[in-house]
Amino acid sequence: MVFDPEAGEKIYSLGFYGKPFGVKKPKPGVRYKGPLELSMLETLYLCEKGVLKLVMNAKEISCQEYREYASKLGSRFELEYTVYKDLRDRGYIVRSGMKFGVAFAVYEKGPGYEHAPYLVDVLSMESSIDPISIVRAGRLSHSVKKTLIYAIVGKNGSVRYIGFKWIKF
Repeated sequence: MVFDPEAGEKIYSLGFYGKPFGVKKPKPGVRYKGPLELSMLETLYLCEKGVLKLVMNAKEISCQEYREYASKLGSRFELEYTVYKDLRDRGYIVRSGMKFGVAFAVYEKGPGYEHAPYLVDVLSMESSIDPISIVRAGRLSHSVKKTLIYAIVGKNGSVRYIGFKWIKF
């Protein structure tokens, strides 16, 4: 949480990081007076970029300490952070894709300016996926007019993307 409303507004304006606390769908250009709520992925990314200083239990902690803490809370944190960071570094706006059953909803311009054109799910190079799961995810992404993308993370941290688009014959 970023409790200073001015700092929160500034962080949000850097690229749609977080969302004003208690606001379901923030609108671009609207000023909100409450704190800014950041996801754990956003928090680590902004810490590593030097935008945030992190405080836990009234003590400043390093980005690495936060990373270790977050990794203990979620088994997929490192995998998803690798993809989150890659997408953000490429200039995309990355939001939670939980309501679509994937890791991320990804924007080119940002929420409020467009609907997310991409749904991105994250896999490790060692994982497998059955064809039925691909069809299910493909049907869902098609029904909401989005391209389904699997981000595959290699052992060395590289990320490869495979996109699926439903077509008619």
